[in-house]
Amino acid sequence: MAHFLPITLDEVKRLGWDAVDIVLVTGDAYVDHPSFGTAVIGRTLEAAGYRVAIIPQPNWRDDLRDFRKFGRPRLFFGVNSGVMDSMVNHYTAARRLRHDDAYTPGGQAGFRPDRATYVYTRILKQLYPDVPVVIAGVEASMRRFAHYDYWDDKLFPSILVDTPADLLNYGMGERTTLKIANLLNEGKGIEACRNLPQVAWLSSEKPVISEPQVFLHPYEECQKSKRAEAENYRIIERESNKIECATLIQKHGDRYVVVTPPEPPMTTAEIDATFDLPYLRAPHPKYKKRGTVPAFEMIKNSVNIHRGCFGGCAFCTISAHQGKQIASRSVDSIMREVERLAQSDDFHGTITDLGGPSANMYGMHGRDRELCRRCARYSCSHPTMCPNLQSDHRPLMDLYRRVSAVGGVKHVYIGSGIRCDLFSDTNHGWEYFRQVVLNHVSGRLKVAPEHTSDAVLRLMRKPSFSLFVETKRRFDEICRQSGRPYQLIPYFISSHPGCRLKDMADLAVQMKRMGYRLEQIQDFTPTPMTLSAEMYYTGIDPETMQPVYVATRPDEKREQNQMFFFYKKELRQPIINSLRKSHNEKYIAQLFPPKFG
Repeated sequence: MAHFLPITLDEVKRLGWDAVDIVLVTGDAYVDHPSFGTAVIGRTLEAAGYRVAIIPQPNWRDDLRDFRKFGRPRLFFGVNSGVMDSMVNHYTAARRLRHDDAYTPGGQAGFRPDRATYVYTRILKQLYPDVPVVIAGVEASMRRFAHYDYWDDKLFPSILVDTPADLLNYGMGERTTLKIANLLNEGKGIEACRNLPQVAWLSSEKPVISEPQVFLHPYEECQKSKRAEAENYRIIERESNKIECATLIQKHGDRYVVVTPPEPPMTTAEIDATFDLPYLRAPHPKYKKRGTVPAFEMIKNSVNIHRGCFGGCAFCTISAHQGKQIASRSVDSIMREVERLAQSDDFHGTITDLGGPSANMYGMHGRDRELCRRCARYSCSHPTMCPNLQSDHRPLMDLYRRVSAVGGVKHVYIGSGIRCDLFSDTNHGWEYFRQVVLNHVSGRLKVAPEHTSDAVLRLMRKPSFSLFVETKRRFDEICRQSGRPYQLIPYFISSHPGCRLKDMADLAVQMKRMGYRLEQIQDFTPTPMTLSAEMYYTGIDPETMQPVYVATRPDEKREQNQMFFFYKKELRQPIINSLRKSHNEKYIAQLFPPKFG
């Protein structure tokens, strides 16, 4: 009989277990769905025969009874902060505390600590010093090396230095977690797991490794030299982009952080197996009285069709965490999930998204896999399309048609971001775009040009703004011919490294000319292990090692962000004052008629 993984001792007893093999501790509520990492890891381990219990959002302020409720697991504790880095979850770009949490019942804030992985690991080691603790998830993954922390505005050491974790499993962790469980189940110590791919650990001695290895600048050197930190990032990213890369080692004091190469990209059979596990696709029933989990409500009628992203955007963590290579599900696996969804009681005919990290990378890969094996490019699509990339959109169009034909499915919308830089006439990209506009848009299609300045876009690793202009021209033409009153909604970022107030003023002018009043906007937030965060902290572009202008002061960031709202009367004078102060008066008359100037 299908059941949730237990989160209470009563549930463990009802299952007839006398002990638990593995306990997963997470900063999110427990939602048994393949979009939530804790559920994926838990179901993967369960399928291998292990008894897995979950401690979701434990209370870290009281007598720690939540951490003790299952007692000592036979094998190990697995810890993650949740789907998001806990600091990104908690704070805005202005470092203000958010008032809600999409991964908590009722959207309530305050159910996880700042730096949750750090806090949970310390508590577990305090309570069970001899039980191995394996940390994973985005927070651990993106902090495995020395990294800039925006919230404390300083360079942090590897998370392995600041926590007593025994091992770190980075990236998408099903295969490695299962290997860790198997080794410990065989009676081997946690030290035996250090030879696995896709792990990081802290060594008290200089490691001796036979495979290719690269020593990074030590943490203490990076504290003194931002150039050394930028050089480190360039090495880390280059190695991360490879299918076969070196072990990376960084000295911290008298110890060494050792990061082994990642697992090979998942095969279709492997990713199918992950998505075909017996998820109940719902939050645990214990939460009913507390309200819905907003993050689940957002994705409950969506279907994820692939992992990974080869876009290489400077501010994004997806490729660093999920990998650059695309791992696509089979059509059969996707159709099974769609048919289950269509038969569920609370499905009303609309699939809200059939996508992934990017909407239209499904099934894309290198034609010659050997060339991919040797490649270290950060992107397959930027600054130019790789000639080895197989980017045919026809399989995706066929998938959309098949899903749309399933009984009970009335609408199939595409909510994931569409990569217009993948479009050409030869790969049927513009034909795909037409199909999406005509059949898979509910009235508004969101795309992400991110900026209008080509200089800023180069640092973002995004295509020229002219691509958005062409996309909008084609979108408007499709809508005019078909009589659809649809809108193309652009998404923009302010204060990204390289962006000055004049760049934002030019953006505002172009948006006014195009008739936009922007709503999909954000101020740049540096997140660990991204190129943009490294530029923000060091003032250097690691790719070229040339200096980059960075707006870091709160008043600079506020003035840039205000330019998005040039149409608001209350901001007219502050914007004029900012433009005058920065000697950008020429934009005043373009934004505001002379009678208002």
